[in-house]
Amino acid sequence: MFEVMSGRYTFPKYNLVLFFFLQLGLQSVKGVWPLPQSFTISSERYPLNPQAFYFAYGKQSAAQEGCSVLDEAFKRYFSLIFPDYISAYSILQFSEDQPFTVQVSVGLDDCDGYPDENSSEQYTLRVSAGQASLKAETVWGALRGLETFSQLVYQEDFGSYFVNKTEIEDFPRFQFRGILLDTSRHYLPVQAILKTLDAMAFSKFNVFHWHIVDDPSFPYQSRTFPDLSAKGAFHPMTHIYTQSDVRRVISYARMRGIRVLPEFDSPGHTQSWGKGQSDLLTPCYRGSTPSGTFGPVNPALPSTYKFMATLFKEVSSVFPDSYIHLGGDEVNFSCWKSNPDVRAFMQKMGFGTDFTKLEAYYMENIVNITTAFNKTSIVWQDVFDYHERIPKDTVLHIWKGDPASYEAELSRITKAGYRVLLAAPWYINHISYGQDWRNYYTIQPLNFSGTEEQKKLVIGGEVCMWGEYVDATNLTPRLWPRASAAAERLWSDEKQTSNVDKAFPRLQDFRCKLLRRGIQAEPLFVGHCKHEYQGV
Repeated sequence: MFEVMSGRYTFPKYNLVLFFFLQLGLQSVKGVWPLPQSFTISSERYPLNPQAFYFAYGKQSAAQEGCSVLDEAFKRYFSLIFPDYISAYSILQFSEDQPFTVQVSVGLDDCDGYPDENSSEQYTLRVSAGQASLKAETVWGALRGLETFSQLVYQEDFGSYFVNKTEIEDFPRFQFRGILLDTSRHYLPVQAILKTLDAMAFSKFNVFHWHIVDDPSFPYQSRTFPDLSAKGAFHPMTHIYTQSDVRRVISYARMRGIRVLPEFDSPGHTQSWGKGQSDLLTPCYRGSTPSGTFGPVNPALPSTYKFMATLFKEVSSVFPDSYIHLGGDEVNFSCWKSNPDVRAFMQKMGFGTDFTKLEAYYMENIVNITTAFNKTSIVWQDVFDYHERIPKDTVLHIWKGDPASYEAELSRITKAGYRVLLAAPWYINHISYGQDWRNYYTIQPLNFSGTEEQKKLVIGGEVCMWGEYVDATNLTPRLWPRASAAAERLWSDEKQTSNVDKAFPRLQDFRCKLLRRGIQAEPLFVGHCKHEYQGV
C-alpha cells in the first residue's frame, strides 16, 4: 500500500484515475473522451460534496433559470457526477468540505430552439477551488462543457468525489458527427433509441441519422398516408413509430444538443412503401406480361411526384431540422428495363437506354420538392456518380469502398464544389474478432488529394449501424465503445490523437464510465472495471 500526498488529501493506491496518472503521467492520460482541443490538468485537487454542490447561471449569461435545455441538463448531470449519492450517502463524510459551484454562462439565449448546422459547440472550462466556470456561445456548447466536467470528476475507493484543477478550451473539429440507426430491418423500440441518444451525448455526437424506413418495413406512422405503416410495418400496432413517438425522440435529442436527420430513401429500398401505396412502385415484367413483382418507385408517373410532394410536406413539418436525407443509392435498373411504360417514357424524354438518366430525372425532381420546403438535401454518393443535376447546397454522403476508393471520391466531389460526409470507413455493423476500434480511430478524413478549400467542404462523418443482424438485444454493445473511436476522430485534433496505443487506456477508462452510466458497452480487451455493469 502506498499513498501520494497532495496537500491534505490522499490518493489510495487503487484509484483507477490516479493509477493511470502515475503510470503514464498527467499529460498522456486525460479523463475526457473525446480529447479536448486544449487541456491543462494539475495534480491539485478539490473534494466535491453532493450536498454542497450547485449549478448556477452566470450573472452575464443570456440564458437564466427557466432555460429548459440547461435546467434539465443540471439535473441530469448531477446524477451522472454523483452516481451513488443516494445509496452511498450514509458512509460518506463531508463535514469539512467547502461548497462547489459550476457557473454556466452562454452568449445566446437559444433555449427554445433546435441545434442546427451552424450551432457553435465551443466552450471554455476552468476548474479551481470551490468553483468551475463554464462559458459557451450557445446552450449546445454549454452541454458539451457539462459533459466534459462530468468526466473530470472521479471517486476514490472510500467513496469521496474529487476534481482536479483544470483549464480547457474546446470545440469540434467537424460540425457534423453522426450515428445512423436502421429501424426498418429490425424495429428498435423507442427506449433503445433514447438510450442511444444518451450514449451519443456522452461521446459528443450531434446528429442522429434516422434511417427510419427501407425495403423490409415502413414503421413511420404517417398522418397523411396511414396505410404506409398499417400495411408496410412488421406489425401495424406494435412495430410502428407514432407521431407522439417521433416527437419524443426529437425532444429527447434536442435536450442533448442532438439533431434528428430523417431519411426516406428512394427510388430504391422502397418495397415496404408499395404495400400501402398502390401504383407507387414499378411493376416488373417477364416478357410482355407483369411478373407480379415490383421494383423501385415508378419515375414515369405524375402521381409519383404528387405523392412524394405530399409525403415530404408532412415529413418537413414533423422533423424540424433543415436537412433531410433522400437516399438515392443502390437502384436496380432491371425492373425499369423490363417495363414497357417506363421504356416508352424514356424515349419520350430523350433518355435512350441510359437508365442513369432516368434515376437522375427522378432524384432531381425529389430534391426540388424538398428544396421548396426549405430543406437542404443529403443524398448518397450514387447520385453524384450518375452525374445528376442537383443544387450546389446538396450534401453528398460517401458510403462505398476501401480507403483508396473513398479518398478518390472525396477528391472528385469536393472538386465539383459539393459538401460531403464520410461514412464508408465507419460501417460498424461489420464485426470482426479483435480490436477493430483501432481501424476506426486511425481514419484520416482529410487525407485526400485536394486544395484547402476542398477540404473545408468535408463537413463531418458518420458511424452507421445497419440492421440486418442488429436489434435491441445487441445494438448497444455493438455500437459502444467502438463508435466512440470515431467520435474522437471527428471531434479532436488529429495530431494530438494520432497514437492509438495512447488512446487505448483512455478509451478503456471511458468504457468503464459508460458502464457505470448504464450503457452496455462491450470490452475492448482483457481487464475489468471498478464498477461492472449491473444489469438492466
